[in-house]
Amino acid sequence: MLSVEETIPATEAAQIPKQRGETLLETAVRYAEERHWDVFPGTWLEAVDGVQYCSCGDAACPAPGAHPARPDWASQATGSATVARRMWQKQPTASILLPTGRTFDAISVPETAGFLALARMERMELSLGPVTLAPDRRMNFFVLPGASVKVPDLVRKLGWSVGSLDLVALGEGAYVAGPPTRFGSRGAVQWACRPTPANRWLPDAEELISPLAYACGRDR
Repeated sequence: MLSVEETIPATEAAQIPKQRGETLLETAVRYAEERHWDVFPGTWLEAVDGVQYCSCGDAACPAPGAHPARPDWASQATGSATVARRMWQKQPTASILLPTGRTFDAISVPETAGFLALARMERMELSLGPVTLAPDRRMNFFVLPGASVKVPDLVRKLGWSVGSLDLVALGEGAYVAGPPTRFGSRGAVQWACRPTPANRWLPDAEELISPLAYACGRDR
């Protein structure tokens, strides 16, 4: 079974450099500058008596330090590296959030189904886009915009009812957390398949939906 960071050789990841030691500001700027993704700063973590809490002030926050900090986040998102730098200079520890429905949509599945799908996709020799693995135990497969509209019908054509699978297409009005954003004490978002020059051109949802739906069906 594939493990995180094994799906793309490290030598191919030069376009989005290793994030160990990089600041959130530097990473956010690189996403905008090198990948042309829109980015926006979310909440951040604040330490109180050695315990990390979300800046939103909710002690029971389900995604501490990894969700929008303001309701108008969609209008705040930018693809400008200069603007991104300015925003993170104001709050250097803010999470990196990537709006979907613009340069990409994302298909979100449980972690166990995601790894099963990755192994199946490798056998099928499918071309993948970037894939994130978050501490909430979900994987997000980046695909061309428009997936959120297509996926329900594609799932039905495969013989599944949409409500029977834990498979969600994220499009306009949604977002994913970008590595190395942290979810409180649960850890950081990682790349299961890193952005590389080879996967700059994203697959269409239709190319990946069969192995993803199959894996989610097995994972029920």
